[in-house]
Amino acid sequence: MPTPPAFSNAQKAKRDYGARLGEIRKAAGLTGRALAVSCGWHESKVSRIENGRTSPSGDDVRSWATTCNAADQLPDLLASLEAIEGMFVEWRRMERGGLKRAQQAVLPLWERTRRFRTYSPWLVPGAVQTESYTRAVLRGTSARRGLPDDVDDAVAVRRDRLRLLHEGNRTFAVLIEESVLRTVIGGADVMAGQLGHLLTVGELPSVSLGIVPMGLDRTGMPPVEDFWIFDDSQVNVELISGYLTITQPGELAMYADAFRRLAELAVVGAPARRLITAAIDALD
Repeated sequence: MPTPPAFSNAQKAKRDYGARLGEIRKAAGLTGRALAVSCGWHESKVSRIENGRTSPSGDDVRSWATTCNAADQLPDLLASLEAIEGMFVEWRRMERGGLKRAQQAVLPLWERTRRFRTYSPWLVPGAVQTESYTRAVLRGTSARRGLPDDVDDAVAVRRDRLRLLHEGNRTFAVLIEESVLRTVIGGADVMAGQLGHLLTVGELPSVSLGIVPMGLDRTGMPPVEDFWIFDDSQVNVELISGYLTITQPGELAMYADAFRRLAELAVVGAPARRLITAAIDALD
């Protein structure tokens, strides 16, 4: 899978931030070693930060600015650091309080969003999952990442969030690859229930369900990473290592265009239902 542009931009932003701190150090007439000694750090830490290999903490930035007589720049430096940290969050950091808190963290975003667009090449998206499928997914996640066992609490938060399918003037455009229908999660019974749920939820006025069939020529639009578009203001991308948040207009437009192209390949209505039914039959 190619590296998402937002991930590359997050890395570049970290390098640019390090270079900015380096300019502040040089303007103060300090060597990297002198700054490290003054701050009580290993001397390699300054180099790692300035080259974008290590992200500084807020306390690191405060020490840096104070030692370099640049306290007047501290508010802007801290605001920039917070923005960069928000671009890419490692799962271990996002989920260190458990899966329940991670699920709760996205609830405000869901509540203020009116137009949802989501694409998944791997799993049924959360908005149209059954409770049993969600539980199986989260149990797998918890075991894989060695997290505290709060799966039932996390499932309850997700269940409450699904009320938004029926509340307010919201629309959910869901695109999945046909292979998602054939990827068994939680065993045959759980998967059969999930596929049956897709047949039901796809009939809701708020939901449009498209399935990209297998066997198409995908030269122009291959499968890409799992992503969500919230209105026209934010995209979230799930990677193996972490969670990307994208707000730059140019990159938002790229994901909106990818969604449009994928939607052009997808089947809806009766053809989509036939693909789901065939997947149910294959479980037998």
